[in-house]
Amino acid sequence: MAKVSGLNFTTISVDLADGTTATAIKNDVTNLQWSTPRGVQDITGVDKSAYERLLLLADFSVTLNGVFNAALSHTVFSTIGSGTTNRTTTLAVAGATLANETLYTDYQITRSAGGELTWSAPGVLSDGTSPAWT
Repeated sequence: MAKVSGLNFTTISVDLADGTTATAIKNDVTNLQWSTPRGVQDITGVDKSAYERLLLLADFSVTLNGVFNAALSHTVFSTIGSGTTNRTTTLAVAGATLANETLYTDYQITRSAGGELTWSAPGVLSDGTSPAWT
C-alpha cells in the first residue's frame, strides 16, 4: 500500500440512537482521533534484567470533533445524555475500514468567543470485540 494523507476519508458514520441506522457525518467532522491500545501485564521474574510482558485485552476509543449541524451530526449525538445504545462507528480511509461497537460518553457543544459552534463526542469500545482493520 502506498503512503497516503488523511485527506481521503471515504466514511465516517455513526449509528443513530436506535443502534442500527448508520448516518454518514464525515462532512460535519473537522478532526478526529482514535486509538486501539492493548493492556500489558508485567511478568518479569527476579531472574531477569529486562521486562517480560504479555499482551492483554484490546480496546478502542475515539473522539470526533465537528461543526454543529442540527440536521445531521446533532441528530446523531443529541441522544447520548439519555441513552445507553451501542452505536456502530465506522472509519474508512485509503481502502482500510475500522468498525466498532461504541458507547459515546459525552456530547460537548462549544460556542467560542468568535462565534463558532462546534461539538466533540468521545466514545469507547462497548461489546468486547477486538478492533480490527479490514
